[in-house]
Amino acid sequence: MKTAIITDSNSGITQKETKELGIFVVPMPVLIDDDTFYEDLTMTQENFYEKLKSNVRVSTSQPNPEHVGEIWDNALKTYDEIVYIPMSSGLSETCRTLQHYSETEERFKGKVFVVDNQRISITQKQSVFDAIKLAEEGKSAKEISDWLMDTKMTSSIYIMVDTLKYLKKGGRLTPAVAAIGTLLRIKPVLQIQGFKLDTFAKVRKLSDAKETMIDAIKKDLETRFKKEYDEGKMILHIAHTENYDEAITFKNEVAAAFPNAELKFVDPLSLSVSCHIGPGALAIACAIKY
Repeated sequence: MKTAIITDSNSGITQKETKELGIFVVPMPVLIDDDTFYEDLTMTQENFYEKLKSNVRVSTSQPNPEHVGEIWDNALKTYDEIVYIPMSSGLSETCRTLQHYSETEERFKGKVFVVDNQRISITQKQSVFDAIKLAEEGKSAKEISDWLMDTKMTSSIYIMVDTLKYLKKGGRLTPAVAAIGTLLRIKPVLQIQGFKLDTFAKVRKLSDAKETMIDAIKKDLETRFKKEYDEGKMILHIAHTENYDEAITFKNEVAAAFPNAELKFVDPLSLSVSCHIGPGALAIACAIKY
């Protein structure tokens, strides 16, 4: 049995990388004013931030199931089964929509496994790399899906937001709270523990934010994920929104804080996440690896 691995662009995997990895990526829609663009096809990271800073209305939506179905159909011409790894159902209804689609469309029943393993961005990308390795070992789509689901909560993300402007726009903060936070120059540190994007801490300096995030990951590795970390199965990643130079600096600081840990990706966050947090963000994540 040949198993295709498919994800969406929330993973940060580019269309160019799909050819190198031998996988498929569904581009996610980005709505800017009244126009729809597709991540990494008709909307680049650079174009997105240019538009974001010009006070346009920016939002995201679910991909059209029929469009996703076309990608699945194309994959099934050369593969027997599909493992589809979308963004977390805790952050979008996309996963549930496509699960329903795969279960009700006759041609996909028993062939397409939509995995709701609560991942986004760099942790979602790690899931894709794990799935690729499992497929190369000859594992079936169900076996791959089962492993991803069994390990779904063995990941953690912390994100420093540079401005409250976009959280306010997205309705995650009231105007009054956003105004006070801006006045006090608060930089919130948010967290994703499988489901929603939630507040973790509030700091005022970049250095404090980085220290807070490193300490949070250290605590996770010493408590919740101690067994996996001691076995060398936890891997660290860095992400950012239009903040590459600082991300590289942060990577070096994280490497010094965790000399025995593997540090892999330094990636831009997907546009779906960037819509809500804006430029200048910095993130660290840990996730189990196969």
